[in-house]
Amino acid sequence: MAKKPAPLKAHVTQLEMTAPPKASLPVPVNLQTVVIRAPEIPLHYYRYLYRQVGKRWHWYKRLRMSDEELAAAIHNPRVSVTVLYVNGAPAGFFELLQQDDDTVELSYFGLFERAIGLGIGKWFLLQALYAAWHNNPKKVTVTTNTLDHPRALQLYQMMGFSPVSTYEALVMPMTDAELLKALDS
Repeated sequence: MAKKPAPLKAHVTQLEMTAPPKASLPVPVNLQTVVIRAPEIPLHYYRYLYRQVGKRWHWYKRLRMSDEELAAAIHNPRVSVTVLYVNGAPAGFFELLQQDDDTVELSYFGLFERAIGLGIGKWFLLQALYAAWHNNPKKVTVTTNTLDHPRALQLYQMMGFSPVSTYEALVMPMTDAELLKALDS
């Protein structure tokens, strides 16, 4: 019988920004990029994106959801999923949640491993922030932790986010059986 993985400790930082980004970045050169919002994204495609972005950073929450739970979460009218394509193939995604009239959460943001290092991370985050500020909320929030990309916190702060709270958390990795079941969905 497979041994259950040990929980991972993470230092979590919650951040917010209260004004749209002032930065402007050109579209990356020598890459064909397309950013497409994906309303009613198929569940299997969402799981693929989520796993490709999150596997290095210990993202498990959405992989543990049943089809019904995941559909309720991502097909909610207050949620939008947007996919980045680079040179014709998916390369990342972001997800926004309109929590209320005043607050938009950048729930998920990231690049596929093959897209890291192409010089598109800041530009893609800026696209996510433009989308988050589209309806003029009072603030945009994001949460990151020490299991995420080592420069995630620095990048969010560079783009205008400020830390508002921190706490310690345990992240329970998936067992091999859970992962296989999730990927088979």
